[in-house]
Amino acid sequence: MKQNIYDDPEFFQMYHKLRQTRVTYNDFIEQPAIKRLLPELKDLKVLDLGCGFGELAKYCVDQGAQSVHGIDISKQMLSIAHKDPRITYHCMAMEDLFFERGAFDLIVSSLAFHYVENFKELMMNISNWLTVNGYLVFSTEHPVVLSRKEQSGWIENSDREKLYWPIDHYGEEGIREQFWGVEGVIKYHRKLSTLINTLLENDFMIERMEEPESTPEGLSKMPKLINERRRPSFLLIKAKKKMWVTKVKAEH
Repeated sequence: MKQNIYDDPEFFQMYHKLRQTRVTYNDFIEQPAIKRLLPELKDLKVLDLGCGFGELAKYCVDQGAQSVHGIDISKQMLSIAHKDPRITYHCMAMEDLFFERGAFDLIVSSLAFHYVENFKELMMNISNWLTVNGYLVFSTEHPVVLSRKEQSGWIENSDREKLYWPIDHYGEEGIREQFWGVEGVIKYHRKLSTLINTLLENDFMIERMEEPESTPEGLSKMPKLINERRRPSFLLIKAKKKMWVTKVKAEH
């Protein structure tokens, strides 16, 4: 299933207005963390999967990347994405992409992989598209956030104070449906072990993982972000592509 919720007019209006405030989880938690994980960008050929408004793509070329291919399924997002001659945008699902082997030095993805149903196939493709010693850097919603089938948020008392975050159905991977501005937003829960093992099975070495907390500015502007110490919203992984391995079917 390839849901394009970002082209839903009601959802897009909500999301665009939210991001314009510059007072979001993205601004104070996820984006600072993913930028810390990026390698030296000078002269790199970059693929940005789920590029949205092109903010990370623009950051990459501003930091010296040779070129960026930005991929997003949403026409609405790409219609207002940052324009730059070094950035080429493609409106399509990342699952439908084709690139030559070793086409990119770096593949990045900001909070998009949890919308993809077949994570294993995507990682096989990404491994093929990366050059040897190239990097994959991505963020996704944390498995503890997406695990519970009833995506109802924090358990609160009668005074609306957050008591705890419920974790349930952790081992039951698959679709999670939630309300986020509109009903019926589809995401996919995967165990941490599934994420890690899928990378290892596709010739990646894990260099770093982060479960980031807010920047000081974020805590000042959004005091509720202190709760990231109780339950992380995001998981970020930096992985390096090893030597290509030609897999030959064993003969019996």
